[in-house]
Amino acid sequence: MRKRLEGEPGLRIIDSGATSPTNINYLTSLGHSVFLTDLATEACTGAWQTGVDEDDKPIYNTERYLKQTLDFAGKMYDVVLLWTALDYLPGPFVPAVVAHLHASLNPGGQVLAFFHTRKQPEESAHCRFHVTPGDTVDMQFAQPFPIQRVFTNRSIQDLFNQWSGFRQFLAKDSISEVIITR
Repeated sequence: MRKRLEGEPGLRIIDSGATSPTNINYLTSLGHSVFLTDLATEACTGAWQTGVDEDDKPIYNTERYLKQTLDFAGKMYDVVLLWTALDYLPGPFVPAVVAHLHASLNPGGQVLAFFHTRKQPEESAHCRFHVTPGDTVDMQFAQPFPIQRVFTNRSIQDLFNQWSGFRQFLAKDSISEVIITR
């Protein structure tokens, strides 16, 4: 992903994590435009629950969430830095966000996503991610949101089954790194 960011100026990028001046400065210095949206914070602090069903499970206004967090006004994008956002979203938001991103990416567009491999609090803390010029991504603790789920390799593949490419790597800190191509 770093090679693409450095080799293709003028990309349109969605950064879905907590606002990071480091990311903004780095990406814009490479000639890219950046759309910022903090999917996890919006999901965890917004009033998206509209009630409960007969089984006492929450009902969410997924459409309103998408409109508030991912309204691109018809613009198409090339790269999504999804980070660990999907781990913190309520269940109904996850497939809706993935479908919306698929529809908003140009063919060949890519998503960089991280997924927690464990649900222990010390290993699944919500973090802000900072892109670096090297091969690492810096992590900084952010707001203490509870992780909603741990995705298995198979569930990640199933979630992105409409996409054309899928490469998964096991990173350190109990995180799985995935690059998905539209």
